[in-house]
Amino acid sequence: MKPLAGVRIVDFSRVLAGPMATQILAELGADVIKIERPKTGDESRSFEPRLPGGESAYFFAFNRGKRSLTLNLKTPKGQEIARGLAEKADVVIENFLPGDMDKLNLGYARLSETNPRLIYVSNTGFGQTGPYRDRNGYDTIFQALSGVMALTGHPDAPPAKVGIPFADLTSGLWIAVSILTGLVGRASSNRGCHIDVAMMDLQVSLLTIAASRVFALGEDPQRSGTEHPGRVPSAAFACRDGSWLHISGSDQHWQALCEILDVPALWQDETLRANAGRVAERVRIMDALTRAIAVRERAPLAQALRAAGVPAGEVNSVREILEDEHMRARGIVGHFEHPREGRFRALRTPLRFDGFDDPEPGCPPLLGGDSSDILAQELGLSAEEIATLRGEGVI
Repeated sequence: MKPLAGVRIVDFSRVLAGPMATQILAELGADVIKIERPKTGDESRSFEPRLPGGESAYFFAFNRGKRSLTLNLKTPKGQEIARGLAEKADVVIENFLPGDMDKLNLGYARLSETNPRLIYVSNTGFGQTGPYRDRNGYDTIFQALSGVMALTGHPDAPPAKVGIPFADLTSGLWIAVSILTGLVGRASSNRGCHIDVAMMDLQVSLLTIAASRVFALGEDPQRSGTEHPGRVPSAAFACRDGSWLHISGSDQHWQALCEILDVPALWQDETLRANAGRVAERVRIMDALTRAIAVRERAPLAQALRAAGVPAGEVNSVREILEDEHMRARGIVGHFEHPREGRFRALRTPLRFDGFDDPEPGCPPLLGGDSSDILAQELGLSAEEIATLRGEGVI
């Protein structure tokens, strides 16, 4: 048994943040019905990279373990079907602009009339209120507006985006948190709620330590490359073989680090034994460590540092970490069998349970592949009624 067995979710969201959240919940046992437009479906079905059978690996990354129902929400019959599904659901999630679901007669006020225990999540770029509420939003726009982009990159280089769709991915995690929180709250109150999840709010909330420097010091943090603004040393260093090693040491690691790198002058300087002193002498220390590490091979240096308890990590490529022995032992890469693309590798939902079944990669649905089953099983429609809906373009 999986921990979310019995939870029913109707998912109107598209592309990344919402689908990522519902994929996590699906692989934890929830029954997720993904509502898609007839013929085209979720626009991410057309995103690169494309596979030999025509499917999108992008779509595969965020839509495993769900059922797909194609539904034209601009038609009265399509809206009626959606309301029927919502009446039986625990959760509805959507990522339309504020007010759009109300225009489709699928807003929280309407759906909660017949399902007062419904957890309804509105995931928008800028929230249900505020001067930006009607703006569209995209991952890199949120990275730019939130300050994340200004903090990313090296001091002498232009701003940079994070190497993954950081805003979308972290928003997906927060959406999952909001859904689970709503379900827990409903268990004690016996009533549902409407949750306003604004991706812009979420990104600004992640500034945490950077914001604390504004609050505490009146400082506007700037780009620092791989260095930590409040700890020295904490940075990636180039090794002799051209590879990079990230070292992050605190006071308890300082002596061992100096001894392994053979920089006794740094250890002998008592003013550097506490982090505050090292932060004040950042340039001197970084220059000395950079020179010392530049003449060392990465593998033996990393091994020596870790043996001495100094935190050190190789700067891996994506391929390198996917093939890493620890990741293989943890089984982070699984697979699913797809009816068109065959066996396809996938990153597992990274939770392990003792007492529940672990999540396994589910198969992403074919567009509308579950429409007939859902309409028959959930709403009791006959084969003739389903055929009529298909002929009318409702599904």
